[in-house]
Amino acid sequence: MKNPFRYFNSSPEIIRLTVMMYIRYPLSLRQVEDILSERGIDICHETVRF
Repeated sequence: MKNPFRYFNSSPEIIRLTVMMYIRYPLSLRQVEDILSERGIDICHETVRF
């Protein structure tokens, strides 16, 4: 099985956290980006497009 995260610059853990927050809570990807930024995690909302 190929690694589904091989084309992303962010770690798989960060991507999973972002997707979980987006699906679990009624947040936009920009809001998720802001929340992660407050916690010191730098990620662009375009990294996790659906």
